[in-house]
This record gives sequence, C-alpha cells and structure tokens, in this order.
Amino acid sequence: MSQNNHAADPTASSAPDESMTFQSQTATAGAPETALAHDPREDGWTRRVALLLAGQAFSLLGSSIVQYALWWWIVLESRTGASMLFATLFGVVPQAIVSMFGGPMADRYNRKILIMLPDLIIAGVTVFLSVSFALGWANLAVIFAVLFIRSAGGGIQMPAVQSFIPDVTPAGRLLRVNSIYGVINSANMIVAPALAAVLINMVPLWSILLVDVATAIIGVGFVALIRVPAKRSTDAVTAAEGPTQAATDVAGEPLPDVSLPLAVLKRTLADIKDGFAYAMGHPYLKGVILGDAFTCFMSVAPMNLTLLLMTREYEGIDLNLGFVNLTTASDKLAANELGLSVGMLLGGALMSAFGSKLLRRAHAQMLMVSFGIAMVGVTVIGLGTATNLLAYLIIDLLNGVASALCVGPMRTIMQSESDESMTGRVFGLDTTLSTFGMPLGMLVFAPLADVIPIAWVFIAGGLLTLPVAGYVLYLTRRGVSARA
Repeated sequence: MSQNNHAADPTASSAPDESMTFQSQTATAGAPETALAHDPREDGWTRRVALLLAGQAFSLLGSSIVQYALWWWIVLESRTGASMLFATLFGVVPQAIVSMFGGPMADRYNRKILIMLPDLIIAGVTVFLSVSFALGWANLAVIFAVLFIRSAGGGIQMPAVQSFIPDVTPAGRLLRVNSIYGVINSANMIVAPALAAVLINMVPLWSILLVDVATAIIGVGFVALIRVPAKRSTDAVTAAEGPTQAATDVAGEPLPDVSLPLAVLKRTLADIKDGFAYAMGHPYLKGVILGDAFTCFMSVAPMNLTLLLMTREYEGIDLNLGFVNLTTASDKLAANELGLSVGMLLGGALMSAFGSKLLRRAHAQMLMVSFGIAMVGVTVIGLGTATNLLAYLIIDLLNGVASALCVGPMRTIMQSESDESMTGRVFGLDTTLSTFGMPLGMLVFAPLADVIPIAWVFIAGGLLTLPVAGYVLYLTRRGVSARA
C-alpha cells in the first residue's frame, strides 16, 4: 500500500513459480523447450539488486527527510485540516494522474532512464525551493508548487522501479527482494523522521532541502551502474507481435514517432485501456489493486491526519520512555512516524525471513493481503480509541506491522501474475488508483476533522476498511475457482 509514501513475490525456491498468469501458463505449455533455457537474470543478480536497492535507499532517505520537514512546517505554521488537505492534493494527485502514463512508459521505454531522470528533475526543483527559503520569499504557494512537481516525478518513477525489479531479479527471488525493499523503505522511514526532527531544530529549512539533492545524485549513480540482462524471450515476443523493426522499445514493439504527439497520446491511452482490462480480468490482480485503492481511501487517508491528531489530542502531554522524553511537538511528530516505521520494519523483516517459505503460492499471498488489510482497519480504529500517548504509539507500531504484511505480497502478486509486457501498466494502474484514494479520502475526512472530534474520523475509517478485506478474500476464492 502507498503510505506517504506512506507507504508495500514468489518464493525463494528455484522451481518455476506456480503463480503465473493465465496467459503465461498457456504460452509456456505451447512453447518450445528453448523457453526453459537458463535465465540470464540468475547471473550476477545479487550485485544488480544490491545496486538498485542501495540507490533507492539513498533516494528515499533524502526525499523522506525533505517530505517530513515540509509537512511539519505546514502543520506547525497552519494547524488546520484545510492546509493538510491542500498539501495532500498537491502532493499526491499529480502522481496519480501521471502514473496512468508512467505505467505504459515503463512497458515501452528504458526503465533505468525512467528511474534516474525524475530524481534529477526533483533535485533541481528542490534546489529552487531551498533558494526561495534562503531568500525569505517562500510561502505555502511555492511549497505546494514544488510538492506538485515532486509528486509528478514519482508518478513516472514508481511504476518504473516496480517494473524494473523483475528485470534484474530471478522469478524465484521476487518475494525476498520485495520484502527487503520494504525493510529498506521502513528503515528509511525510521531514520528520516529522526534526522528531520534533529535538523529542523538545528539548521534552517533551506539547508535541510539540500540533503535531498545530495542523496538523489548518489542514488542515480548507483542505478546507472546496473547492467540489465538480456531477456531470454525477446525473439518469441517480437515474433508474436509482428515483424522486427529498426527501432523497437523494451517490449519489442516499434517505437512511436515522437514527432507526432497525437499519435503517441492515442497509443498511450490505448495502453491504459488495455492495462485496465487486463488487470480487471484477473481476479488476483483485481483484488490487490482494488484492495490497495480502497484501503488508501478508507484508512491511509485518515492516517495522514495523525499529525493533527498528535498536535490536538496530545498537546502539553509529555511521555518519558526512559531512553527519551517526548515533550515538544516535533518530538511527538517524530515518535508518531517512528512508531509506524518500526512496525513496517518488523513486518518487512518477518516477510523477508518467513514469507518466501510460508507464502509460496499466489493463493497464500492473497490470503495474507486480506489479513493485512483487516489488521490495518483494526489498528486505525485503535488509534482513534487510544486512551493515552503510550497506547497510541504501541497501536501505531502494530499498524506498521499490518501494513508491511500486505504490501510485500501485493507487489509480488502484481509482478508474478502480470505478463512481462504488462507489468508497468499494472503498477501504473495500482499507483493511480491508490494515490487517488488518498486525496479523495482526505476530501471526506479532512473537513470532518475540523467539525467533529478527530478520533471519530479514525474510528470511521477503520470500520470502513474491514469490508475491503472481505472483498479481497472473495476475489481470492474466485481466482482459485478459475484456476481449478
């Protein structure tokens, strides 16, 4: 699930994964024996994955530090649900819209470039925002504009990253790699708020923004070192799609003439339509995509109001944990993010250690997705009913664990159940729907937070999430019946 990013594998076995798409099963049955030849992704895959994950770790760390710093600045300056609503709209809606096009782009063009280029563009606009703060003319309008551009860049980058993982990872290692990716994300979410809390009390905001620039350059450098292995099925794919052309994209299809924007747009819209029909026609893909979207609408949107919940409900209430004393508003905001991140780290570690052994089949992964969504709903209710700050932080941690339990299997289902030529479109659709779920949810919940007790917002969101888990379970059973 997307959580602010925040938030999200077949088994580690070397045997062919049983959770293949219906189309892939048919193609494999009729393919010659050469289709079972040695997978080039097996050679040196650990180095490629290490470079990719290291690059994303640096990139996400810098982006998270800046994201927390900007959100806290907005919260502490305005303290209103309306400002949080606008920050959410400018921070996520562009990503939702651009992801509709980012998915087809990831299927047709160089995924490495689509990962690196947005980082460089985002670094450029972050430098602009840093200068504006240093000169003293930054305001909410400028921040919202930068959030808009950063979000649009994520709409291209996220589908590309998720589609790129199967390009450099053997099929049997996807669940483990996705789980490790989740652990890295969670670790960044632990380190980033702590660093942001320290930096925001020590140095001006303009200098904090430059951290993202430095980490983006490092991340791009790591990704640039990755050598993508050749696809073993290139010839078969090209033959199935038509005559070989002089200029082809990563899917083996002719590249569109970029001098004809209308033709490119028409083809992209056709890709979006095909991707939607493909995903909605597959019960497992439909389950994880719609489950992610509805959960973001019902639970993740209220979770974006945790900053307001902390500042309103626990203002003036100190908490001494022995190793740290939470007294200031920034301390409590950091503890809120830290609790969620530690939970996601623990959940991701559990999935990495045991998931590939216990969740070998797509059916088991879908059951875990359903269970995780149900636990997310329960813990969101708990956040609204917590009687004190310590209980709130414990439930916050459990919410992170629940999120991680379903995010890893969600990503794996989309990677392993999608045909290679459709992976980008599937992830683009998921990013679009889940990202739209947050602002749409905020349109409902944020105004309510200004007229009713904010705890009621969390209780309502959690209760509405529970039927989503039941819907995913229903589609899981449909998928089993279709396979039988």
